[in-house]
Amino acid sequence: MSRPGRKEEEVRRMLDAPHPLVPADLHIRAARRGARLRRRRRALHHVGCVLLLVAAIAFAMWAVAVEPWVVPPSETTPEIDGW
Repeated sequence: MSRPGRKEEEVRRMLDAPHPLVPADLHIRAARRGARLRRRRRALHHVGCVLLLVAAIAFAMWAVAVEPWVVPPSETTPEIDGW
């Protein structure tokens, strides 16, 4: 059998030591922070969706006004050969 590595010995020492004290209100603080992060993420998601919708509407209005799919009329008439 091989001898355990240095890291494994260090981990075993840490696990054998007494566990650190955890604040009594840790779960309350974690829940509040999680709720705050969830609200922030949801708000950013809604703002992003609204911005995307506004950009789509602005593009549609521009496309209807400019009509980029229509070929512009030619400025000169083609030459007629053969007369």
